Amino acid sequence: MRLNNHELVNKTQWEKAGIKLPEFNRESMISATEKTPQWVHFGAGNIFRAFPAALAQTLLEQGLMQTGIVVAEGYDGEIIDKCFTPFDNLTILVTLKSDGTTEKQVIASVASSYRMDREMDNLREIFSCPSLQMASFTITEKGYSTTGRDGAYYPDIAEDMKTGPRAPKSYLGRVAALCHERYAKGALPLAFVSMDNCSHNGDILFAAIESFAKGWTENGVAVPGFLDYVRNKEKLSFPWTMIDKITPRPDDSVRDMLAAAGVEDVAGTVTEKNTYVAPFVNAEETQYLVAEDVFPNGRPPLEKTGVLFTGKETVDKVEKMKVCTCLNPLHTALAVFGCLLGYTRISEEMKNPDLVKLIEGIGYREGLPVVTDPEIIKPKDFIDQVINVRLPNPFMPDAPQRIATDSSIKIPIRFGETIKAYQERGKNLEELKLIPLVFAGWIRYLLGIDDQGKTFEVNPDPQYANLAAQLSGISLGQQGPFSDKLKPILSNPVLFGVNLYEAGTGPEKSLGKKAELYFEELLTGPGAVAATLKKYVH
Repeated sequence: MRLNNHELVNKTQWEKAGIKLPEFNRESMISATEKTPQWVHFGAGNIFRAFPAALAQTLLEQGLMQTGIVVAEGYDGEIIDKCFTPFDNLTILVTLKSDGTTEKQVIASVASSYRMDREMDNLREIFSCPSLQMASFTITEKGYSTTGRDGAYYPDIAEDMKTGPRAPKSYLGRVAALCHERYAKGALPLAFVSMDNCSHNGDILFAAIESFAKGWTENGVAVPGFLDYVRNKEKLSFPWTMIDKITPRPDDSVRDMLAAAGVEDVAGTVTEKNTYVAPFVNAEETQYLVAEDVFPNGRPPLEKTGVLFTGKETVDKVEKMKVCTCLNPLHTALAVFGCLLGYTRISEEMKNPDLVKLIEGIGYREGLPVVTDPEIIKPKDFIDQVINVRLPNPFMPDAPQRIATDSSIKIPIRFGETIKAYQERGKNLEELKLIPLVFAGWIRYLLGIDDQGKTFEVNPDPQYANLAAQLSGISLGQQGPFSDKLKPILSNPVLFGVNLYEAGTGPEKSLGKKAELYFEELLTGPGAVAATLKKYVH
């Protein structure tokens, strides 16, 4: 079996392999999409193929939508060349369930796919269509950034600001140019929907588009009125969303399973930009998408697929519940200690009772007392599912090393907000015993030496070079105190959301001091990480 339109005709062989085929007329869907496109998605990665594309397929199969998705890739065009075009825009989605079973289906809801670096004219034509309702995004949080740490525009952004929407070179410049095209063709309404896992993602996307509208207006390269159009909420909306579905990179065991079932050409590849892609995606069964219901040109009936539409305030609460309490802090704790203890799978970590106690303590005892309750999802039910179903899933090939990436960006949100909530509510910060243990564990992780004394590669992090320099000279087995090296780190609110020495009844009883003492114990020698965990989590 080969993954293409021609081979899908032979349904019997796919059914024998346990792979479900789409139950709609794909030719009709593609034709309808060409005439009246409704949904464009930016970001052709794994999360898109496993989640939004699967939602669209459900609507197509139920007869609730007649058009498919047009996907555009603006960062890594190799994804289109290697995973879409050769396979007629089809994907095999393998859902890995915690009970050991799998569901395999061909996702066929993508009508067409484009590289933004060479097919902008096609996208301009699509953005000129009055039928277009939604442009959604999964481009990662970094993808929305227009400036560096110094506040200056990145070079390609700065160039696009001068030259205007005619031939932009940056990802965001091209998106803004498509928005400009829609304005020039009659100020047509549209929803720009970020589905990326970052706080207030709609505002972040709006800020990026607005910056281009301002720059082009000031430089006289935009059609007059473009800035007003971008700011007009009756014309353009930028809804907030919360998305949650673990979609690791394509796993070799899944590839082998598909190959054994008779599917050919399923080998994955790594692009020049280090993107891991394959004709298939593997993902967990659990998924959440909560969205602010503001779509000025209408939208597909995604509520029929389990998407929760609500107000902005509720989306914010759901996002805070997940990111600050019920999932992300637990993920980071497992990432840090998993790397130190030599684990390569999150599910294997969940067989370690000390690590389970660690995340139970962080979630139930330290997080839930100050959790933001969105009401439409019960926080305890959410965290129960995380700890009892999602994280222990042995068939989910998720790695602590992946989650440990960019921890300096994640920690102030995932833990800092809980600390602030304790302060604001006058709760005793001495009750926080495991969160500062994670801080100490992260600093210990930054040394790049595991619990057996072996070196490992610290995952990419924008603050790593600076932090490694501050920690230079510290080695395994060295005795503390390490206050002179740790205070500049632990007092930095950029890294932890607050100055940890100001979180407590005094410097000596602060979270900063507690993290210092934990760090000393974690560094005493081989096996100290495991011993320290066992000592404090129980």
